[in-house]
Amino acid sequence: QVQLQESGPGLVKPSKTLSLTCTVSGGSITTNYYSWSWIRQPPGKGLEWMGAIAYNGKTYYNPSLKSRTSISRDTSKNQLTLQLTAVTPEDTAVYYCASYSRGYWGQGTQVTVSS
Repeated sequence: QVQLQESGPGLVKPSKTLSLTCTVSGGSITTNYYSWSWIRQPPGKGLEWMGAIAYNGKTYYNPSLKSRTSISRDTSKNQLTLQLTAVTPEDTAVYYCASYSRGYWGQGTQVTVSS
């Protein structure tokens, strides 16, 4: 059973960089044809796909966030990392990691951007 767990600070100050980690267990992030996404849901709004990293390390980004988003991985730890720079209160959301085509989702982690 593949499980995903997001971790990181729950509070980030405006203009700083948000960094989150997703630890995957029960399966390898390099398994052929799997991709791993970061998705967020601001309060009262729908899900927003932020970007993904594929099994081969190739990355894909939402054009609206591309200039501020970086997704990477540590294959030795089976972890994914999200960095979002220059955050504003509009980046307040629940952040999820997921391999949604496979039905694998983390429980999500609340991030609030506030001074």
